[in-house]
Amino acid sequence: MSPTQRSKKMMEERGFLVARVEHWNHFAKIRQDLFGIGDLLAVSPQKEYSTTLIQTTTLSNMKSRIQKIKDSKVLPILKAAGWVVEVHGWRKLKKSGWVAKVHLC
Repeated sequence: MSPTQRSKKMMEERGFLVARVEHWNHFAKIRQDLFGIGDLLAVSPQKEYSTTLIQTTTLSNMKSRIQKIKDSKVLPILKAAGWVVEVHGWRKLKKSGWVAKVHLC
């Protein structure tokens, strides 16, 4: 299971409606994130965290993803619109299995 699939499952278990918003660009042969920073879009009926854009990765790549989002020109626009932006860094622990570290941007 990929980090994106793990985050999708985790957010759905928390009651969010989740859609994958990254796509494969066949011509450029690369994956393209929504607004250049998001893999998943999660929507909740709760007022807080109602719209959350999520970048998923491994724990070892988390720092570079956070920096990419902080450097993005779209982050202030999304925050002004009331969106939450998170980075989920996944790692596997021997005893407890897969766990995510969640960073709020």
